[in-house]
Amino acid sequence: MAEDNVKHIHIEDADEAEEQKTESPEAEEAAAAEEAEAAEESGAEETAEAGEDKAAEEEKKAEEQESERYMRLMAEFQNFKRRAAREKSDIHAYANEKIIGELLPVLDNFERALDTKSEDVEGYAKGMELIFTQLRTALEHAGLAEIPALGEEFDPNVHNAVMTEDSEEIEDNHISKVLQKGYKLNDKVIRPSMVAVVRK
Repeated sequence: MAEDNVKHIHIEDADEAEEQKTESPEAEEAAAAEEAEAAEESGAEETAEAGEDKAAEEEKKAEEQESERYMRLMAEFQNFKRRAAREKSDIHAYANEKIIGELLPVLDNFERALDTKSEDVEGYAKGMELIFTQLRTALEHAGLAEIPALGEEFDPNVHNAVMTEDSEEIEDNHISKVLQKGYKLNDKVIRPSMVAVVRK
């Protein structure tokens, strides 16, 4: 009787062992599935973190490039400003170089005329006339032009009427006398003619 009980116990233990054996592959599969899922989640997190790191790195690189571009543009602008200021200064300093160069021979001739001790008044006057012609030619080359006035119709843009007078020979509102010549420089009036105008 005792032997039967022992056998019965052993049989029951054997059944439990078989159940555990039969459940074991399923449990292993479930455990493997859980591990795979955990690995997937971990891999996804790592991929997301890697993606975020890469995006942050690219953004930082783009900011550095933009900053470098800005600094380069600022340097170029500063160089341009310095160059423009230097050119402007040179223009002011040497703007009259050409006209001065043309006037130097006139100055030389005046000095020669003043150094000459001559009783020949006519020759001296002729020399002064030549120097005057040389001076006028140099100024004309620089863009100077005399404003026509005598006998012309009065134009307040280029003439300055300082007196009026009657005249039988000249029409009304026309210039009868030029008291001081007027000049233009490259079509800009730098001095209007000082004139007398006929009023009838």
